[in-house]
Amino acid sequence: MENKTDNQEYRFQPEQIDWKTMEKFGLNQEKLEKMNAMDPLLRGFKTNNLIPITINLGTAVSKMDVRLSLQTGDTGEVAVHLHGIRKEPNLNLKFLGHDFTEEDKKNLKESGNMGRVVDLVNPKTDEIIPSVISRDRLTNELVAYRAEYMKIPDEIKGIKLEEQQKQTLFEGKPLYLKGMTSKKGELFEATVQFNADKRYVEFIFNNNNLNQNQSSQQVQNKDGEAPKIFRGKELDDRQYEKFKAGETVYVDGLVDSKGKAYQGYITFDKETAKTDFSFTNPNKLKEKSQPSEDHTTQKAVNSDGKTNEATKNVKEPLQPKQQQPANKQQEDQQKKPVKSRGRKI
Repeated sequence: MENKTDNQEYRFQPEQIDWKTMEKFGLNQEKLEKMNAMDPLLRGFKTNNLIPITINLGTAVSKMDVRLSLQTGDTGEVAVHLHGIRKEPNLNLKFLGHDFTEEDKKNLKESGNMGRVVDLVNPKTDEIIPSVISRDRLTNELVAYRAEYMKIPDEIKGIKLEEQQKQTLFEGKPLYLKGMTSKKGELFEATVQFNADKRYVEFIFNNNNLNQNQSSQQVQNKDGEAPKIFRGKELDDRQYEKFKAGETVYVDGLVDSKGKAYQGYITFDKETAKTDFSFTNPNKLKEKSQPSEDHTTQKAVNSDGKTNEATKNVKEPLQPKQQQPANKQQEDQQKKPVKSRGRKI
């Protein structure tokens, strides 16, 4: 069961982390900081993206991508939890005492949120806990969150929620809103719903056909412009600033429909408001298509019709990197003045 976490406070301190266990996974504090994973861990959340780990079993070495989280054990120690990728959640088994209906299964597969509050049983204390359930879109893990901890905003993008609308969200149900206003002043409409895995009200677009490769947005972050979540992967603040500015951003931890992780480069087109994805860096491809510093003279003379003083009388096309006569014949050509081909008067 998920515990209450204040978004503004840290639940854990770096020194509480079992770094010896982390080292067994090939991780340390420096690596986690570079991956922007420390902040969500210390706040009590799962890492925003998938983290590559290595497990040495002695006879074999296993590599996998997981989400990490920190949880307090029965004796007060802080344990590292691994959230591995599942092909799909097993909805035919009971989940904390709950039997999934066909409607529950359909909702979890399509939108990622079950859509209602149900009574779950804490396996350690047998406490009955009203909760909402969502599917982790990165790992397909089922996540429960106490209904009493749910926070619903009073206003969403200029639409002040009525009590009945807020109650709909508190019940875990989807709510369709029209007339919301983006930062650009444009009206838009979308479905909003509380997500147990993310612990906030999110936007859900194409709700009738949402899967891991389509995007959902946190209500607080939706700006009607560049999406902050791409194919289920939430960009960190630094990535997002570059992305919405039109720069190419590298993203890893993406998961395809078969549960296989992949990575690539995304670029936001401000004019079309579309996101372009590429497995290779488009900037590197552009660099390769441009002549290097060594080839600029060759291109200028052979292709652009320009003149290089040191080879202006050479009749043959310049070779790659050539800036001077390459042989005696070209040296002789360069020394001889060019004869005029005009008619004598």
